[in-house]
Amino acid sequence: MRGQMMDFPLTIASILEHAASCNPDQEIVSVEADGSRSRHTVAAFAEIASRTASLLLDLGVTPGTRVATLAWNNWRHLALYYAIPGIGAVCHTINPRLDRQTIARIAAEAEDRVLFFEPEFLPLARMLRAEVPAIAGFVMLDAGDDAAVEDWPDLLHFDASVAARAPLPAWPRVEEDAASGLCYTSGTTGDPKGVLYSHRSTVLHALVCGLPAYLGLGAADSVVPVVPMFHVNAWGLPYLCLLAGARLVLPRNRLDGASLTTLFAEEGVTVAVGVPTVWQGLAEYLRTSGRRLPALRRLMIGGAALPRALLAYFEDEHGIDMVQGWGMTETSPVCTIGNLNPAEAALPADRRQALKLSQGRPLYGVRLALARGDEAPGLAEGELLVRGAWIAAGYYRRPVADFQRRWLATGDIARIEPGYRLRLTDRAKDLIKSGGEWISAAALEELACELDFVQTAAAIAVPDPTWGERPLLIVCPRAGATPDAEALRSHLGRSLARWQVPERIEFTDTLPLGATGKVLKAELRRRYAA
Repeated sequence: MRGQMMDFPLTIASILEHAASCNPDQEIVSVEADGSRSRHTVAAFAEIASRTASLLLDLGVTPGTRVATLAWNNWRHLALYYAIPGIGAVCHTINPRLDRQTIARIAAEAEDRVLFFEPEFLPLARMLRAEVPAIAGFVMLDAGDDAAVEDWPDLLHFDASVAARAPLPAWPRVEEDAASGLCYTSGTTGDPKGVLYSHRSTVLHALVCGLPAYLGLGAADSVVPVVPMFHVNAWGLPYLCLLAGARLVLPRNRLDGASLTTLFAEEGVTVAVGVPTVWQGLAEYLRTSGRRLPALRRLMIGGAALPRALLAYFEDEHGIDMVQGWGMTETSPVCTIGNLNPAEAALPADRRQALKLSQGRPLYGVRLALARGDEAPGLAEGELLVRGAWIAAGYYRRPVADFQRRWLATGDIARIEPGYRLRLTDRAKDLIKSGGEWISAAALEELACELDFVQTAAAIAVPDPTWGERPLLIVCPRAGATPDAEALRSHLGRSLARWQVPERIEFTDTLPLGATGKVLKAELRRRYAA
């Protein structure tokens, strides 16, 4: 027997309709290319999104059409986030930091038909125009005040083109299982692969993330997604903030410590979400400048492990709650969040922080399991498997080898601790096998970052004629600090067995970062392990 509830599809357009009806005067703030800030009410923004949908229809976009973007975190990109799926098309956010060959390959594989791009990505747009003939329409995300682009008379300009269109009479009906977004993995561990999100998965992800047990956002919050909108839907925040009635503050690509501090202070930002490298830069600026952020109550971190020293700095020096989450492109991305329950929050500081260094508990709608090889889930430690309402069931136009028994094999080695708390111990590809015994690269990195003179660190395996592999620790010192290899080895030796401590430690000014802020271990192996 089936229930008798109404058929009301969970669609992205329904989020915008709700926000425009219930929070029409809430503000969307967006940093512009020149550093100024534009402001739109949600009601005004909803009209812009509707006019953008009319432009898409005039460009021949139909349900299922892939529409690509090369854009930063700003209001124009946000309009596309709603307009493209709002008419049943698929918003393909392309990472502009990928190399040109990869960008061309994924645009061709996606069969993109229209491209919206920032003016600074004009060379990339020209390249795609030449190499991906399927892209028939090009729109530059600008006001259109400048002179026409040379040799491109039919190039459209966003503001003028949108203003010339009428709003839709109503958003069309779209099925909730229809594809809404396409995002390719960052390519940190291999060739980028496409993940195709649905309206239902996107709305459910936003609904659950906003619950008080997780992010708990509301109308009193001003939220900055420092995570890029070109990757994994900016962790769902462009949808969650409008759904929850929160004020959305979009930072474009001005993510240095000074710019973020000014933005947070002047806009009264209460919550911000980003990767560790961004928060390390913010911490360094706050240390040297002496500035404070009294309105900021929470920083969420993901994309890489939260360093203990960074957690202690923000919580002890600034009273800012730092919460770690975990997820992947394939998981929309948030699977776990490390909030503490009341009993955990009452623990002594060292035990409380130890819990916060885990990846937290799964959100409702996500299940975790462990496996080693072909064994059944449920081991004390093994490769992490996930499944749930917003977890990919396969890759776009790829075989489904990574999806075992309806579970996604993540490639992360993990433990599931009491209270269903997830703790990642390493990436399977990053483990170092020395003399037949395993050494955790993640443990070396975490311990190294506890020292005051260490900004960031990365551990890799290098060939060894005796042991097969030995660990190499590559350290980026804090600005102005004096690195000390012997002090580092001594510190590692207090927590690790003697054979786990690397003989070789290299210091460098910078570590190579991928398009989403993760350290490129493959590049480090090429440099140091050859």
